Amino acid sequence: MTALARETTAEMLWRRFRSPAAWSETADLFAILTVASLPWSTSLAAIFNVAFLLCMVPFLDLRAFLQSLTRPICAAPIALVLLALVGTLWSDAAWGVRLYAVNPTVKLLVLPVLLYHFERSPRGRWIFVAFLVSCALLSVMSWLVAFYPNLTLKPDQLEHGIFVKNYIDQSQEFALCAVALAYPIVLLLREKRYWLAGLLMVLALSFFVNMAFVVVSRTALVTVPIMFGVFALLHLRWRSIAIISAALIAAAAIAWQASPQLRKTADSFVSDYTRYKEKGEPTSLGLRLEFWRKSLGFFAEAPIKGHGTGSTRGLFEQVATPSGLYQASAEVIGNPHNQTLNVAVQWGVIGVVVLYAVWILHLLLFRGDGLAYWIGLMVVVQNVFTSLFNSHLFDFHEGWMYVIGVGVAGGMVIRARREGAKVREAGS
Repeated sequence: MTALARETTAEMLWRRFRSPAAWSETADLFAILTVASLPWSTSLAAIFNVAFLLCMVPFLDLRAFLQSLTRPICAAPIALVLLALVGTLWSDAAWGVRLYAVNPTVKLLVLPVLLYHFERSPRGRWIFVAFLVSCALLSVMSWLVAFYPNLTLKPDQLEHGIFVKNYIDQSQEFALCAVALAYPIVLLLREKRYWLAGLLMVLALSFFVNMAFVVVSRTALVTVPIMFGVFALLHLRWRSIAIISAALIAAAAIAWQASPQLRKTADSFVSDYTRYKEKGEPTSLGLRLEFWRKSLGFFAEAPIKGHGTGSTRGLFEQVATPSGLYQASAEVIGNPHNQTLNVAVQWGVIGVVVLYAVWILHLLLFRGDGLAYWIGLMVVVQNVFTSLFNSHLFDFHEGWMYVIGVGVAGGMVIRARREGAKVREAGS
């Protein structure tokens, strides 16, 4: 009887090993683990992502997958990676530097894989739930670290309210979650499901309260109103927009008066600019202005195809002005803190056209009404506007937020459109 049980178990495991559905479920599990670990750990997210890709290999429909790569939403990010590879041929940087500079673009190759997989998987929503729950737990830890700094996992780089990573990454996560919750909250209110809507409201407010009273990046301060503006224009009537705008202005005024941290973050815009202009000090805002000014000059020198992959740091070294005092003009960097300029310096107008094609095609993908449409749209909008101040498509954390968000939401959108087309065909 025991031998029969063992044989039955072995047969069951073998059947699951040979089952495409079982491999698909396992891939979904690793995708969930990837997004759940992203706010906490770079290493774990990378490991789980590799496991996700490996689980897709045994039963991948190669012909269907290759055909899916011809869609513009897949071809554009692949083209950007290929441009980075080809750009190594005319760069003056050392080959090690050129190949290292290709690395930030490689994550874009996972985007078509996610689109393909979640076009077929019915478990895309679990990815978003996992990310939301993970960020909510991180918010709790952020409050604990704010009151008990010794709890941080970054004792060598103490930042107020930061348990892991940094305040820019944390603000990106909290801002996206808070704004993304606006859509289901409105739907639940229209359906008169007040308890669940209230629960999501409390969760969304908890993210905003954390950003107001613990820590927030200046990039988030600029982009959150834009994201809310997009939501209002798409999903609210003008009367509702006026009422909510008044409520948000009142809440912002209260938060401004009650939060020294928020006032300090906003005031730093003016003080950073003044110190840079009058004394040349390397403030955060001053350095960005210096990087942008010099990058525009580099772009003007090679406007068509740029200076090549990995050339940015060498160009900054050439124009750095030596000084006895540390000045913004002496700073050498490989990233101009602007996605468009980062691409333009290395690959010129060609690169900028490809970059904007990626963003525009993905924005157009999310024209429609539904949770996946809304989340995908917010992921793209956030990346576009935060990339004015950082190279967020190429940064690890924000880049993976974009790849996973667009990949999963895009796959769900394509799946929904395909099923809708089948229903219409059956009814006609």
